[in-house]
Amino acid sequence: MILTVEVDIFGIMEENTYFFIDDETDSGFLIDPGAEAEKLLQIAADKKFTIEKILLTHGHYDHIGAVNEIRRALNIPVCMGRGGNFYARDPISNGSRFFNQEIILDDVTILDDAAEIFLSANPNFKVKVIAAPGHTLDGTIYYSEKNSVAFVGDTIFYGGHGRTDLAGGSEIDLMNTIKNKVFTLPDETILFCGHGRETTVAEEKYRAWYT
Repeated sequence: MILTVEVDIFGIMEENTYFFIDDETDSGFLIDPGAEAEKLLQIAADKKFTIEKILLTHGHYDHIGAVNEIRRALNIPVCMGRGGNFYARDPISNGSRFFNQEIILDDVTILDDAAEIFLSANPNFKVKVIAAPGHTLDGTIYYSEKNSVAFVGDTIFYGGHGRTDLAGGSEIDLMNTIKNKVFTLPDETILFCGHGRETTVAEEKYRAWYT
């Protein structure tokens, strides 16, 4: 089960937070809790979800804003890609200071490329870590082959892709990530993006700007 929750970021944008839940156990992962911790915690409680880990696609403020409150409430680990501490520990790099916020994440678990993250409640429910630099240094895609889904953060959107003009961004790296990692996934893979609607590999790979 995938439950998409749009959360409000400082009243200026919306960001997609995802509950990726195993139907057999009602356990799962919370991906990119960007804001509105109380709302997300209430959803988990109402639906009786057991959240085992918070998974972050990257360390920008609009994807990490609710992490500390949720982690304290649920006593669960927070995972992000290599390079994540550059953003987690620095409100300037993660952008929160520009909105008069001071978001700092301590004690995060850094994930290596190609690692697999399993549910304790059901080891058959898992995601593969795909390093996806370009939008940020620590960009990470979480791919479930079994479910034909990938949580891509701000790497790629429906009809577009992430910006590369912020700290750690690289246009060359982003295009390499999209062409050599996203587009090598099966065409039917559904891409759940950090903002906006979902899309598929097949829908995006033939866009003119990628060919």
